[in-house]
Amino acid sequence: MLVFGWLAALMIVLISALIYLHPRVLDWYVNVHVGLLLLPIASAFFGWIYSGAEIKAGPWRFDTISWMMAVYISTLGFIIQRFSIRYLHGDRVYRLYFLFLTWTTGSAASTWMTDDLRLFSICWAMPLFGLVFLTALKKEWRPAKAEAVQMGTMFFVSSLAVCAVSVWLFHATGEWKLSGALSTDKLSHLKWWETAGISLLLILAAIIPAGQWPFHRWLLESAATPTPVSAVMHAGLVNAGGLLLWHFSPLFTDTVTHALLLLIAFISVMIGTGVSFVQVDYKRQLVASTMAQMGMMLIQCALGAYEAAVIHLILHGFFKATLFLQSGSAVPRPGHSAQTLVHKKGHRFVGTMLGLALGFGFWSVSPEEPARLLSALLLGSSMTIAWSRFALFREGRWLGLALAAILAFISEEVRSGLMAMLHKVEASHFAPPLALEWFAFILFIVFSLALTQFFKHRSSGVAARFYMRLVHFSEPSLPAVERHPYYLHAYLKEEKTHE
Repeated sequence: MLVFGWLAALMIVLISALIYLHPRVLDWYVNVHVGLLLLPIASAFFGWIYSGAEIKAGPWRFDTISWMMAVYISTLGFIIQRFSIRYLHGDRVYRLYFLFLTWTTGSAASTWMTDDLRLFSICWAMPLFGLVFLTALKKEWRPAKAEAVQMGTMFFVSSLAVCAVSVWLFHATGEWKLSGALSTDKLSHLKWWETAGISLLLILAAIIPAGQWPFHRWLLESAATPTPVSAVMHAGLVNAGGLLLWHFSPLFTDTVTHALLLLIAFISVMIGTGVSFVQVDYKRQLVASTMAQMGMMLIQCALGAYEAAVIHLILHGFFKATLFLQSGSAVPRPGHSAQTLVHKKGHRFVGTMLGLALGFGFWSVSPEEPARLLSALLLGSSMTIAWSRFALFREGRWLGLALAAILAFISEEVRSGLMAMLHKVEASHFAPPLALEWFAFILFIVFSLALTQFFKHRSSGVAARFYMRLVHFSEPSLPAVERHPYYLHAYLKEEKTHE
């Protein structure tokens, strides 16, 4: 009944989106359609709470993580489409947006409920190309058209890699069932070069939708998409890479592939962080931040902390969707000036000491935490940055710090609950060597020290060249920009023709 309820809810919302395409259907029906989006959320939530054990029905498999991801993706879809009712109103293809948004989020949620390699390959491609269609809806605008072509090419390579993995696994194990092909008995018969080859294909398929180096250009140039499309892209589809690696984690038992993924992700973190510092466009800052955050998620996967990576992508998704949907508030309003900041001596030292104390304390009391050295580093650096920001304000400093502490406590409780829940889901028990985690720790320390030196000597020739290099690197290509909105001229010309 739970499985039937979920599939029926998906069919209802998809049929509703198709009904709204008919020109005789009145505009107020969009509110009915968005209201119907609560059905997949409710059915997935009931499945999450009441399913108990794993459910298999034909090519479908429902477990804790698949129900949880269905709730997460369906909730994001509802929020974004609710926002789009007014934001996109008046657009020439207004109704098509709701169809493709429904298609994209529904197929993305279904991907993690499949237990057939053939169906998984199809479901993997469906939301990616749904995003391409959403980007291409502004066909009169040259940058959107160029970005859709670039995205389509990248996503085709990713989909092709997943198809190759499915076919390879079938020929190697004789199983189309995903759970059967990834069983310990079947994987034990794979030769080392087969495991390495499949792992490399999975890494390729994962880093492309995550916008990682060297396939990051499509993500950096995606700022041309409308805000709701950017929200569903950065809060949902870029996270698919981490879930793909989680799904096939029993295959990742080679330290070399973990190290390769770590290096790719770390380079992406450096590029994304650097671009977010030098870009003045708020939307491009968010895009670069997504690239860096996805790099952090894949580093967690490279260190075997798949549960932490899944929790990271969920919390980051809601956070990034909020930033995109509220991006208009980043523009300062007339008559409102920023609060005066006062620098005080010693506040950086205090923040550093607090960060060290918090990071070391976390590392000491949580020996069971996956990738706890990296987690302690991130927690300590977050504390240092938070203190350095609050210490600058003349008023409301302690109130802001207390509020941040309360929110951090709530976030930790949510993370602990999700972690305990994900521990019940079967995943890879392979743990990369501790040396790999120390290697990641040293890389981040060196990167942080290098950034600090650049900020201290920002007028030096090396810092200037590095700055200009990042600016040049983050700027879109010529086909992805348009100095004059020619598509508006095309709209006016077409309207005059009809008159």
